[in-house]
Amino acid sequence: MKTFCGRANPTTGSLEWVEEDEDYDYHQEIARSRYADMLHDKDRNVKYYQGIRAAVSRVKGRGEKAIVLDIGTGTGLLSMMAASAGADFCYAIEVFKPMANAAVKIVEKNGFRDKIKVINKHSTEVTVGPDGDMQCRANILVTELFDTELIGEGALPTYEHAHKYLVQEGCEAVPHRATVYVQLVESKRMWSWNKLFPVHVEAEDGEKIIVSPSEMENCPGVPSVCDIQLNQMPSSDFTILSDVVTMFSVDFSKPVRSASTCYRVQLEPVKSGKAQIVLSWWDIDMDPSGTINCTMAPYWVKPMSAFQWRDHWMQCVYFLPKEEQILQGEKVHLTACRDEYSVWYTLQKAREEDENKADVRVESPVCRCQAHLLWNRPRFGELNDQNRTRQYIKSLMNVLRTDSVCLCISDGSLLPVLAHCLGAEQVFTLENSAVSCSVMKKLFKANHLEDKIKIIEARPELLTSSHLEDKKVSVLIGEPFFTTSLLPWHNLYFWYARTAVTEHLASNVTVLPQSAALHMMIVEFQDLWRIRSPCGTCEGFDVRTMDDMIKNSLNFRESKEAEPHPLWEYPCKSLSNPQEVLLFDFRKTVPQHCLSMEGSVSLLRKGKSHGAVLWMEYHLTADISVSTGLMQIPNEKGNCEWNPHCKQAVYFFSSVIESEALTDLPTAVTYAINFDTKTGEIAMDFKLL
Repeated sequence: MKTFCGRANPTTGSLEWVEEDEDYDYHQEIARSRYADMLHDKDRNVKYYQGIRAAVSRVKGRGEKAIVLDIGTGTGLLSMMAASAGADFCYAIEVFKPMANAAVKIVEKNGFRDKIKVINKHSTEVTVGPDGDMQCRANILVTELFDTELIGEGALPTYEHAHKYLVQEGCEAVPHRATVYVQLVESKRMWSWNKLFPVHVEAEDGEKIIVSPSEMENCPGVPSVCDIQLNQMPSSDFTILSDVVTMFSVDFSKPVRSASTCYRVQLEPVKSGKAQIVLSWWDIDMDPSGTINCTMAPYWVKPMSAFQWRDHWMQCVYFLPKEEQILQGEKVHLTACRDEYSVWYTLQKAREEDENKADVRVESPVCRCQAHLLWNRPRFGELNDQNRTRQYIKSLMNVLRTDSVCLCISDGSLLPVLAHCLGAEQVFTLENSAVSCSVMKKLFKANHLEDKIKIIEARPELLTSSHLEDKKVSVLIGEPFFTTSLLPWHNLYFWYARTAVTEHLASNVTVLPQSAALHMMIVEFQDLWRIRSPCGTCEGFDVRTMDDMIKNSLNFRESKEAEPHPLWEYPCKSLSNPQEVLLFDFRKTVPQHCLSMEGSVSLLRKGKSHGAVLWMEYHLTADISVSTGLMQIPNEKGNCEWNPHCKQAVYFFSSVIESEALTDLPTAVTYAINFDTKTGEIAMDFKLL
């Protein structure tokens, strides 16, 4: 059966009805899942296995039968570990049907059919009793329900329910406990992901400063965690203000409460500075004594020899509601509040009289300024990037005249303000959502520009002469940036918008950027390849059924497409020079015919060609460009520096990732890239020679 799905095309901007197979959703879910990444996490798997063996032997040592409940079994791996460790029976619960079906096959293939029962239900719907899903309550509880924030996938309510209805009192639990750690830091870089900094503009008539509205300044932001690969954050980008302290821990072998609560710790700053950021991570003890420990601690806390790369569990960055100046040795209180699914932090100066006060309940942060709804964290970082802003200022100074009529097409951009500051006679900005209109209104008002820049809330094709007060546009500008863009070329929506407003442009219009180019480079990833790599066997168990399932889902759609990744978090080595593969000329309208390019790129360094990275470069003027990918030509070792505010597109070469050994290293890669101007989609094909 096929279904029609409505979707807005991010590149062309048009609403399309696409015919999708009824399984499309679940294929996407599997293709983008992190199951492969978890199965490759050797440290996690070994520690779970050790913890499960120890728990089974403790139960057996008491002369009891070992009955295991495994919630969120996935491939069935942890249940198979329990069965091979001597458990008498395992109940493996998996709510996602395709996954539960795969677990049944994997369990059978590994010979545990009589020891493991897979139950395709949510754990809260599982029944216990002679006619129930489980014959009796379990005495060993095994789960892996954690995300980077520990509780974001609903671990607490799941444990709470399990202790009430599914496991015996005093049961063994693997993991036995989880502990959340925090460290207070000052970091201009991370703080720039949450606040808009003042922008300095050197104009003909002196320096002007663009400030953010006070509502934005005082806004706590959004409650969602910012999870990143903190191991890729250089130590020069933050200043440590406190030691690492334990914030809270959860004992999974006892009844768990999921109700909202707060925890408070006292910190003594080791350095004076601005407390802006709480860095946080957790570890899990697989046994009561804590000898089997799996930690997410970053590089400056534990030695790199103990380092295990993983993408399913990272580290958390929390933004304090406002920055606090703290002094070395002068105590402060850090409060962590949590509900069932998320955590947030506040900081107070510790005054003697506060010592005995009960915990103050703090509401979850809510963005009231709307900027945090319009701009995600990388976008805040991009708007605060002074080098980038300077390129736009320099370009605008080249093209603006005192009689310029400017139209800006980008979502929530500072360009209209820059154009006004640099002397354009009239500035219009096209905003395509109520949120971006509201944020821009506040920004203009804070800078006394509400009557100087006109906001037009309309789609480009619906722009009329009266919107523009019957003027022709002499300078059309865009970053371009659109909130709907996922892949680098989605921002080519600017070209489609430019085409739609052609009748309103002066015959000698200047378009900035004047063109864009798609660039490509072949790379070897240090670790990112693992998310697409088949597992084969995991701790001695055959999980090829899972590999086939992921491969099947990838072939369904994803594998012939590039996927977005922020490569500053995922180191790679360039094996080829970067190459320009397509050019888009914004001075002309979008052509009717496709744009395509075929060619080959030589591999200059030895290494595994894991895939191609693609990004856009915008030529603002003839000699000023900004890149959304590579920031400079890689050094002789091939080390790459990527734009930290953008996701780059990665096209994985499955043949390389899946092969065990490459005897003949390829010397070149041929490519065929095709941009379909009607659909706005880019199709690509690569062959290794």
